[in-house]
Amino acid sequence: MAGWVEIGDRVFVRRYAFFDQNIGVVLSRDGVMVVDTRSTNAQAREIVGDVRELTAARVSVVVDTHGHFDHAYGNSVFRPAPIWGHERCVSFIARTGEARRANIATQHPEIASDLADVVIDPPDRTFSETAFVDMGDRRVELRFLGRGHTDHDIVIRLADANVLFVGDLMENGAVPWFGDGYPLDWPETAFRVAELATGVVVPGHGDHGAGAFADQQATAIFGVAELARRVHRGDMTLDAAVATSPFPAYPAEDVRRPIQRALEQLRGELD
Repeated sequence: MAGWVEIGDRVFVRRYAFFDQNIGVVLSRDGVMVVDTRSTNAQAREIVGDVRELTAARVSVVVDTHGHFDHAYGNSVFRPAPIWGHERCVSFIARTGEARRANIATQHPEIASDLADVVIDPPDRTFSETAFVDMGDRRVELRFLGRGHTDHDIVIRLADANVLFVGDLMENGAVPWFGDGYPLDWPETAFRVAELATGVVVPGHGDHGAGAFADQQATAIFGVAELARRVHRGDMTLDAAVATSPFPAYPAEDVRRPIQRALEQLRGELD
């Protein structure tokens, strides 16, 4: 993939081929912030090496947008830097981290050997709604806007650079993954994200975009919830809902799963 792209004043993003994932770096007078740490120690060390293309300074702070393996399993490589995340990110990683390691190795054999070396290391700096990370000449805002892709996704806002990292609350080039999601809550959260998207928006995966991209994603996620409600009421079949998906460019099964997850929430099975 291409190297670092400066998307705002001293704010960079780099896309890695594995999962077409975006990793962010924020430079300041007093430190270096990394947004998300990828899936394995080897992948995290690749970030460390790539950061040297931008600065000789060590990474001084890490932020996890959420606790999924591809965003947080590289955490331990960055210690002793503090790692920020939502308070429920800690409990999510404690509950799922080790349990999912074997499944991930089976699903992604290309990283199976590296997964064995991963030390599950959740954030040690947490918050419930809003936090600010002081980096000397700039302040980074961390916000929890509501349940969506998980129950603990956060966004990272750099007002001085007009950049918003949104993690997997939005995804470009694929249907967002709903496997741990809350489809009935996600639309409101996504529209809140779109309200903050006044400049560059960096999703967890795929091309970064602007406000129009955020609006489109929020509208599509709302569409999933509305289709599920119609199926739940008996107004249409699941197959009909899939056929009228707000993600028409993707395979039917990729769209079926989000609607099924929404139906589970409508039946009260997620809480």
